[in-house]
Amino acid sequence: MTTSHPKQGQIIYFSHGGGPLPLLGGTAHQLMVEFMKKLPSRLHRPEAILVISAHWEETQATVLGAKNPPLFYDYYGFPAEAYTIEYPAPGNPSLAEKVTVLLEQAGISAAIDCERGFDHGVFIPLKLMYPEADIPAQQLSLVKGLDPSGHLALGRALRALKQENILVIGSGFSFHNLQAFDWQGAGAPDPHNDAFQDWLIDTCTGDYSQPDREQRMVEWQLAPGARYCHPREEHLMPLHTCLAMAAGPATKIFDDYILGKRSVAFQW
Repeated sequence: MTTSHPKQGQIIYFSHGGGPLPLLGGTAHQLMVEFMKKLPSRLHRPEAILVISAHWEETQATVLGAKNPPLFYDYYGFPAEAYTIEYPAPGNPSLAEKVTVLLEQAGISAAIDCERGFDHGVFIPLKLMYPEADIPAQQLSLVKGLDPSGHLALGRALRALKQENILVIGSGFSFHNLQAFDWQGAGAPDPHNDAFQDWLIDTCTGDYSQPDREQRMVEWQLAPGARYCHPREEHLMPLHTCLAMAAGPATKIFDDYILGKRSVAFQW
């Protein structure tokens, strides 16, 4: 007689592309779209999804409380179809309670927002990955100030979730300089872009102790090309939380071009 073992949590950080463009066609996101659609085949099916999105910042760590969160079309100037996208995934109030308890037990102030909906850092990638929208989803905000140590602390506080069949997604972008993107997706050589992506790969996958790995992320601005790739670091902070939650080395699962710039994704 075989015994079934409970499925453990899974953690991923990826680059979610430019606004709604991944769903609107074009070649600049083609490689990312193909990656996202195939990504569930790398995973066991989760019972719930928790997304840390680059597009939500609050004064304290905040999770969604709605049973059926609406979509928050937090982008401007796109074709009309970008504002009719649907992703009716149920919310997960019980996971919201669990997250806030874990954070508060770690001394981190936390709150629940029952009004806000899923932003595009959630519904764009999930629509590509799980188009049936039948897995309960939850979203955790970043904390204003974007302190790297504070976002590592969020991850450490949530390590207990790894014992449950929850998919945790850090939804950001490992390159996020809006002035430098090539919206046609040509992918011209960019040594500063390459240098920072290589540093991220080494930091996340290399043979470091967890304290050393986290310290590198605290000092991320010292990495080559850091401020060129991230003039503002909100798209990097979800990686801090995922890396600290995982407490071990990652596997690189994407290393290619999005909007003409090299971007990476990791799985733990």
